[in-house]
Amino acid sequence: MTRVMASGVFDLLHTGHLSYLDQARALGDELVVVVACDSTVRRKKHEPITPQEMRARLVGSLKQVDRAIVGGEGDIYDTVREIKPDVIVLGFDQSFDEDALREGLKAHGMGDIKVCRATECADDLNATRRIVAKIRRMGEQDEDHRDS
Repeated sequence: MTRVMASGVFDLLHTGHLSYLDQARALGDELVVVVACDSTVRRKKHEPITPQEMRARLVGSLKQVDRAIVGGEGDIYDTVREIKPDVIVLGFDQSFDEDALREGLKAHGMGDIKVCRATECADDLNATRRIVAKIRRMGEQDEDHRDS
């Protein structure tokens, strides 16, 4: 059995996320998804819109996903060691350097884990920021209508 690990924020799920998880699932028999904890999201991206437990529950309910867990704040290699994947799939827009990750895995005694990157789809994973921007614009328009 081949266990695949994918990770991400998954704040406001959209079809780009589904494409990423479809690609990850196609590489194995079991897909475990690590959902970034709120503090990591704040530090690396933005204030999360949806709390970590809710994001993990939503991701875990997707048909492609066998299990979703909330990631820790510490070392990524602790999480990898816990999940024991055969394959790690990175999102096409994730900042991980594939070669650096391979070297880190090797240094932590997990050099046999395959690392690959998902391909971009038409509904890319930057869509969350665009969705948020559209909601803000709509809110501003609603305010303008109320003020007139």
